[in-house]
Amino acid sequence: MASKDSNGDELNDKPDNSEDNFGLPDIEYKPLDKGGDSNATSEASTSSEAPSAYSAESSSEESSYSDSSGDSAELDAPKSKAPVVLGIVIALVVMLAAYLIYNFVYKPAQVEKAKKEQLARNEAALKKQRDEEARLAKQREVEEKNRLEELAKTPPVGSIETLTGRTQRYYVVVTSDIDDDLLMDYAKKLSAKGVSTKIIPPFGDNKFYRLAIADQDSFALAQSNADAAKADYGAGVWVIKY
Repeated sequence: MASKDSNGDELNDKPDNSEDNFGLPDIEYKPLDKGGDSNATSEASTSSEAPSAYSAESSSEESSYSDSSGDSAELDAPKSKAPVVLGIVIALVVMLAAYLIYNFVYKPAQVEKAKKEQLARNEAALKKQRDEEARLAKQREVEEKNRLEELAKTPPVGSIETLTGRTQRYYVVVTSDIDDDLLMDYAKKLSAKGVSTKIIPPFGDNKFYRLAIADQDSFALAQSNADAAKADYGAGVWVIKY
């Protein structure tokens, strides 16, 4: 029969059975009172708060797992191709712009520059050619002037002719000699001065060679030449017909 305590509650007189409570300490069950109600409420509140804390902790871990799972999902998701396409479009635009600038701006400018340079070279070559032609013309002019001056200084060489037959003309004779070699020497001296002479061989009873400086068709003309030649050859100038 169960015994009662001072408050009239029954006490458990059953022996301690360690096998039934699995080695846990025995729990005393007391009826709730006001003070007990307060304690019970507090214990209930504490016990109810414990699962809440556990629930919050569990939800935090689940949230963290969810976040990490989301990040992993984002990493595993395929990347967008928009940047690649945009880069290709920009590269094509740059290439097109470079092509247009080269063909419609740079290349025409280079062609125009080459034309101007070629035109300048042609003008320079033409000017050089004209200057060279002018220089050569001036040089020829100077050479011709010098030649004429030399000709003026040096009289032309006179010819020496030996007559072989009678001509029926009148000759202005300046000298005569029996030795034709001496007469030829004098003829050469006159030839160096530009005087042409003719050697008349001996004819008739005369054995002398005669040297004539002029000849005419008539005696009067020949005598006129003889009178003019006396100033240079002396008074011994005369006229003969041969």
